[in-house]
Amino acid sequence: MNYDDPAKLPLWVQSRDRVIANDEGVQWREGERPDYSYTDQFLEVESQFNHPEGSLEAIVENLVRTFEMEASHKTNPEQWLSIVTDKFRMSSNGGQFYTAQNVSDQGTYNLFISDNEKYNTTEETFESSFELFHKAFPNGFLWELTEVLSGPPSITFKWRHWGTFNGPYKDHQPTGQTIEIVGLSIARVTDDLKIIEVEHYFDNSTFLQKLTSGCPFNHGKEK
Repeated sequence: MNYDDPAKLPLWVQSRDRVIANDEGVQWREGERPDYSYTDQFLEVESQFNHPEGSLEAIVENLVRTFEMEASHKTNPEQWLSIVTDKFRMSSNGGQFYTAQNVSDQGTYNLFISDNEKYNTTEETFESSFELFHKAFPNGFLWELTEVLSGPPSITFKWRHWGTFNGPYKDHQPTGQTIEIVGLSIARVTDDLKIIEVEHYFDNSTFLQKLTSGCPFNHGKEK
């Protein structure tokens, strides 16, 4: 799929920022539009791919970035442009499928990460999980598409998700290293490129091991 005029594309695959600017009464989680200008500086420098505008790679990348923004910042799934709200479902690593409302209520971190000793999903809310990883990655936990293996209506694509561990994670000090997750997703979409269903496959165990590799904080105890 290739569009000579990107302006003919649906808004949600043109750019995340255009969706944000076209809010028209959106219920924003923080009470105002999100601003990605700070983290976009690091994305521009650290990205490994620059997909041509109008290419299938750019279209899918924009779609996923719009979905991530809406899931993180729009409280009402009925206002998410990137999905078919009443049909949408999402799973990770062959596990349970979740609805758009589940994503809105619990947050993607709590749905993506299996309960384990390094991250307890039952103890984290949407807000606490967002704050936890925002602190660990103050320059952003960045995402980009690396390859599209098949096009619509069932899009299979590879991606990388990374950030510099410059802030604390729970009781562990930052290491300053870049931590990366790579994965593969399969998204079933409509003719106008709204997501009906998406399955993600990735290994988050190494990611959590690196986040807990820093020395524990002393918490004021004498050495």
